[in-house]
Amino acid sequence: MISSLSLLIGFRFSRSRKRNQLVSFISVSSMIGIAFGVSVIIVGLSAMNGFERELNHRVLSVIPHGEFEGVRGPLHDWSKLIEKVDSFPDILAAAPYVRFVALAENGQQLKAVEVRGVDPISEDKVSDLSKYILGDSWKNFAPGQGQIILGQGVAERLGIKAGDSLTLMVPEKNAGSGLLKSPQRIRLQVSGLLKLHGQIDHNLVLIPMADAQQYTGIGHAVTGISMKVSDVFQAGQIVRQVGRQLDQYVYLMSWQRKYGYLYRDIQLVRTILYLVMVLVIGVASFNLVSTLTMAVKDRASEIAILRTMGASDHLIRKIFMWQGIFSGVSGSLAGSLVGVVVSVNLTEIIQYLERIFHHHFLSGDIYFVDFLPSQVRVEDVFMVSATAIVLSLVATLYPASRANRLNPATVLSAK
Repeated sequence: MISSLSLLIGFRFSRSRKRNQLVSFISVSSMIGIAFGVSVIIVGLSAMNGFERELNHRVLSVIPHGEFEGVRGPLHDWSKLIEKVDSFPDILAAAPYVRFVALAENGQQLKAVEVRGVDPISEDKVSDLSKYILGDSWKNFAPGQGQIILGQGVAERLGIKAGDSLTLMVPEKNAGSGLLKSPQRIRLQVSGLLKLHGQIDHNLVLIPMADAQQYTGIGHAVTGISMKVSDVFQAGQIVRQVGRQLDQYVYLMSWQRKYGYLYRDIQLVRTILYLVMVLVIGVASFNLVSTLTMAVKDRASEIAILRTMGASDHLIRKIFMWQGIFSGVSGSLAGSLVGVVVSVNLTEIIQYLERIFHHHFLSGDIYFVDFLPSQVRVEDVFMVSATAIVLSLVATLYPASRANRLNPATVLSAK
């Protein structure tokens, strides 16, 4: 009964229109501050969730989780090596590849690129490259036809579209001295484009593996073997365990060496956002201290009357605690609603701003994606809202205890 009475009176106090205008203004400002802090933190966490999603579903689905490359040059007996690698339970699939660096030329435009020779059937087992290649070029990607698939960024840099031709300059070594000779110039037709909206688009091109073996002069050998592992976040450890049990000397590489900093940066920013969340919402919530302190003074006569009617210290304290909680809940709900709406439409909002200001905020040749992703998680919304409400409750403790110390006789005699 006492709890319901304190809740009712606290609600009436918070909604009453017969309040000091300054108190009302500060109360509204506090709620707006809580709402703003909650919405900003939800948007920030949603952006980090979006980056993590794109890293997992876009980048890690395309790049190899692990790679083995020969220490003493190309791997000649690679088919048996793949069979042995496939026998390990943590390896889901393995595929051969030929990798080298070349110079792509189209008229006066030049671009250094990483050329990766792949077998489409084997590559589909270890990556989802085919999902990001436009058209049917991947299905018809066969050796001996002079085909090449360009990353979207490479194509834009060279001013090329699907169906055009380009010259690929492949470095050659002198068999005797090992020095570089004049590059081999190969005319190829662009059969398709790889569109990942990120850094990979700007440096990767694909050719059939047999063509890559011919251009580099390594015969039937391959540069290395790429792998897909069962747990991407344990890829480094899995690669080391498998590599130690192979008969050949190979370089051990995992995605964590090349792209691991992305995941670490995302987790670091997320941790910083959690700290900022407590500080920002804490500052906004503790504005309630001044609001409720002034409310106690404004409601001194009502408190005195309740005292004369037999209200206990516990009841008076809970009245003002409920009043502060109402402000915190109102600000938290409003901020959560705004934050969720903005987060759901964050990508479109940023793209709209980019069109207005004619400026691209995330460059695909620098960042691993060229757009601002977003993903709202219910647990983040609840966590931020709960933090705001808890801090609002803590902020009510001092004003509520001050209300207990009011002397009814002194207040009523002053009236």
